[in-house]
Amino acid sequence: MSWKNEKFYTTASEIKDYLNLSDEEEKQMEVILERFPMSVPEYYLSLIDKNDPADPIRRMCIPSLTETDLSGDFDTSGEADNTVQAGLQHKYTQTALVLSTNCCAMYCRHCFRKRLVGVDDTETAKQFDSMMQYIAEHKELNNVLVSGGDSLMMPSHMIRKYLEALTAMDHLDLIRFGTRIPVVFPDRVLEDPELQDTFREFADKKQIYIVTQFNHPREITAKAAEVIRIFRKMGFVVKNQTVLLKGVNDDPAVLGELLQKLTRVGIVPYYIFQCRPVRGVKNQFQVPLEKGVRIVDEAKNLQSGQGKCIRYCMSTPRGKIEVLGQLPDGKMLFKFNQAKNSADAAKIMILDLEPGQCWLY
Repeated sequence: MSWKNEKFYTTASEIKDYLNLSDEEEKQMEVILERFPMSVPEYYLSLIDKNDPADPIRRMCIPSLTETDLSGDFDTSGEADNTVQAGLQHKYTQTALVLSTNCCAMYCRHCFRKRLVGVDDTETAKQFDSMMQYIAEHKELNNVLVSGGDSLMMPSHMIRKYLEALTAMDHLDLIRFGTRIPVVFPDRVLEDPELQDTFREFADKKQIYIVTQFNHPREITAKAAEVIRIFRKMGFVVKNQTVLLKGVNDDPAVLGELLQKLTRVGIVPYYIFQCRPVRGVKNQFQVPLEKGVRIVDEAKNLQSGQGKCIRYCMSTPRGKIEVLGQLPDGKMLFKFNQAKNSADAAKIMILDLEPGQCWLY
């Protein structure tokens, strides 16, 4: 079966029998889906333990009634303020972020761009030439992150178009593609020779990074590992950004197993991100910071040196702030890992947090 024939589950009625939903649960889920759509590839649905209502894979892809809690914000890291034109953000001096598409193979329930899910992205596509012109003219940029949505959900000819334009710019050192395709829909890569050939063609023209998001060890399947092997044989660097999620990986043993499996298949653990206080996400998935830093430290202690290459960070409007640890007096230590403004660069902060605090505002 071609990857183009993959079944995507988008309604409560389609998954009712598979997950043994009651009539009332089906009805409640449909209400949630009117606000926050669902899309789950058949492959990823098969990873769910149907007999466990609290299954971590299920939590990441199937709506929960707690999504009706709309406390929080839709733009938690100031993306609107950093948008220089439709589809293009320039928050950090050296980095441009391209929102290449709003399309995802799966709508993750913890998504921090929930505001864009299901939104038409034809306008972004129309901005391609002007986005490339901006990047070409801003010589301070040395890398571009092609994100989304999911960048690998673009048609292969559009991925080629990005690679043709970006690899031709001498001032760029590298190109990154942000994607969950290896995690949720590996056949997109495994069964598309055009996509593979396109990447191989440009692999030697500019260093290419693939930035994945594996959040649970059960996501690292044989198919996922094969996608990573293909990318690594092309000479790509593959890094992973995990999101710390309540009920998914907020356990040192689980997070430690994930880090170990990542390094086993050749993925470099990169960031563990604090889940953002997004509407429909905040109270469902966020872990308090003082608990989160203990989980991360204990998980790191289970690793070899390669598995310790992670930073526990949160992405705020001011920049990426690393959570360094808790001091003997109970206060928390933070450091700017990346700052929007030069005055914050490498700044260290000692803060007294409220009990259960999950974010810095």
